[in-house]
Amino acid sequence: MSEQNEQPKKKSRRDFIQQIGILGVGSAIAGSAVWAGINYDKKKKAGDRIKVLTAENELLEIDKNDTTKIKKSKYDNLTLLQKEGRVGIPGKRWVMVVDLSKCKNARKCMSACQHAHHLRPEQHHINVLKMQESKNTPPFYMAKPCQHCDNPPCVAVCPVDATYKRPDGIVLIDNERCIGCRFCIAACPYSARVFHWTTPLNEEEDKDKVYNVELNVPQRKGTVSKCLFSADRLREGKMPYCVSACPNGVYYFGDENEDAVTNGTTKETVRFQKLLADNAGYRLMPELGTNPRVYYLPPKNKSYPFQEGDKSEAEEHLDNNNG
Repeated sequence: MSEQNEQPKKKSRRDFIQQIGILGVGSAIAGSAVWAGINYDKKKKAGDRIKVLTAENELLEIDKNDTTKIKKSKYDNLTLLQKEGRVGIPGKRWVMVVDLSKCKNARKCMSACQHAHHLRPEQHHINVLKMQESKNTPPFYMAKPCQHCDNPPCVAVCPVDATYKRPDGIVLIDNERCIGCRFCIAACPYSARVFHWTTPLNEEEDKDKVYNVELNVPQRKGTVSKCLFSADRLREGKMPYCVSACPNGVYYFGDENEDAVTNGTTKETVRFQKLLADNAGYRLMPELGTNPRVYYLPPKNKSYPFQEGDKSEAEEHLDNNNG
């Protein structure tokens, strides 16, 4: 009995020792695996940590997995476009010369401008007016865009810095800032601005476009719009829309700093100052001190025949203005 009782006890001790050994090895293996996993995780996390700069200008180090990538918005380039639009093109001083003797009222300049800037038919950045100095002189046509004054009264009265004068001579409007007060319209002596009373022509088609201050598209209801000297085209080294579209060589455009202007139809480049001196060039309302950057050549030796039908309309216009 005693031997039988002892044998199970010995087995139990042996089994117990074996079990302890197995558990010990298992624990060691498990512990090693856990430790390895912790080290691996630490190494992984250490490699994925990034540095970010907060809005408060604090540099922080965070886990990359804790960050959220923000989907790119159509407004991401807005600041860049607006900054470029205010800086302009360095070293340039843009000028336009309008030869009144060549205008035949084709109005191609008007339609090209309206198409580029998504304007309604009744809205004009540039308008062709029928003029007559007196009843004894023949009528002529005069294209009238914004004069891009060097001393612009429109800029002086804007309360939100929406309209501004660039170093390259162009006056622009930022309709992302415009509040529609229309002070600039009242201040402009050339009636060169329009107001968007109704929904813009291409509002639905333009809604996903990034606003380009140099093109003034998309247009916005409740804001002011005007001639831009086609600033977007100048940035690409091209002539303004109106200048390129005119079939009769009415417009010259160029850089005053280079003393050179190019005719939009003939592509002939001439000396800017010589063109003015040889043709008695002038500016509108010089007595106001606005110093426009648009010059006119008188309608002498007109390149198209006078039509009697034009005279009656011009006389009516003259009577209305003098009345």
